[in-house]
Amino acid sequence: MKKVAIIGGGASGLFSAILCAKNGAEVHLFEQNARCSKKILVSGNGRCNISNKNLSPNDFFGQNPAFVAFGLGEFGFAAFEKFVNSLGLILETKEDGRAYPLSNEAKSVAKIFEEVAKILGVHFHLESKITDIKKLLTEYDSVIVATGSEAASHLGGNADGYNFAKEFGHTLIPTYPSLVQLHINSPLPNKMSGAKLNAEVTLLLNHKKVSRVFGDVLFTNYGVSGFAILDISQMASVALMNYEAVDISINLLPTYNMQLLSAHIAKVALNVPELSILEILAGLIPLKIGQVLLESLEINPNSKAENIHTKLAKKIANALLNWRFEVSDTHGFRHAEVSGGGVDTLEINPKTMESLKQKNLYFCGEVLDVVGRRGGYNFAWAWASAYLAAKDITKIR
Repeated sequence: MKKVAIIGGGASGLFSAILCAKNGAEVHLFEQNARCSKKILVSGNGRCNISNKNLSPNDFFGQNPAFVAFGLGEFGFAAFEKFVNSLGLILETKEDGRAYPLSNEAKSVAKIFEEVAKILGVHFHLESKITDIKKLLTEYDSVIVATGSEAASHLGGNADGYNFAKEFGHTLIPTYPSLVQLHINSPLPNKMSGAKLNAEVTLLLNHKKVSRVFGDVLFTNYGVSGFAILDISQMASVALMNYEAVDISINLLPTYNMQLLSAHIAKVALNVPELSILEILAGLIPLKIGQVLLESLEINPNSKAENIHTKLAKKIANALLNWRFEVSDTHGFRHAEVSGGGVDTLEINPKTMESLKQKNLYFCGEVLDVVGRRGGYNFAWAWASAYLAAKDITKIR
């Protein structure tokens, strides 16, 4: 019977433990926290966006983007769903491809995975921090490094996996926070802190438009958050790391164009001249945002609508459709959902996840230089990479 050591009790570590044990290995899982599955439990706001039906290598980023192709082909969504269904975990797939447990609770996923692992005989070593991986390799037939990344340090995220990789001469691609909030070089977001709306957000790198997304935007005391911001954060984070100029343009009213919006403002001003300019905007956007936007244009919010002329209407409309902010930083690894960069995948066998520098040493999940989009993609990679490692170790048919 093969003895397998797994470092890390997150998604890829726990899943590889189940697969190895199910195929006859003696599995020992080492987790530094007092419990496993911490990231699973908080994912998807406690609902756990467990995977995505529409998986493609194009949904992942890294220095070697083709690396994920084999794994997604071998253990894509259909294979994952079939396997977890056999464990009693039923999935519900949304129109956009995102998959959640039918229970709509992340706790269900953690509970089933942990209990199945125990039933299969996985030995859990909790509050056990591995410091000597070379010794572990002499005591076990195979070692899987599934330590995750530096993201979400309050859940146990750290650089241990990178340090293990360096011991064997692996190259590390510089890491950066991804799926993370952004800091804005302006006092304006703080004045709107707590205000939220659906908007179109355009990312500009070195003053060139590179991405446009739709989604909710939340203004905070440090800058901006919300799904639209998380969706552009990977590209923004890489650009900031490379000292590029990063800006965002927020279209507060994406269903309008310049002509329609300026005409609407002018029409309301004509129909109800007693309204203040702020009160006109209150019919379009949250009051707090309207107040700050007018202040940024040096327009008195209490000025009466009768003072609005065509040029002023166009000025206000332009700001509503193209409010620009300079991005100064991300909100850091602690607040990031995932991390980009990591162990160079050119030094990992893409079909087995085995190190090309050390036999019987495997890396899977977020420790590798693979990061996915928001929407269940990072979990999908955790499951696929865990499957490849377990398959090679136990020769799953």
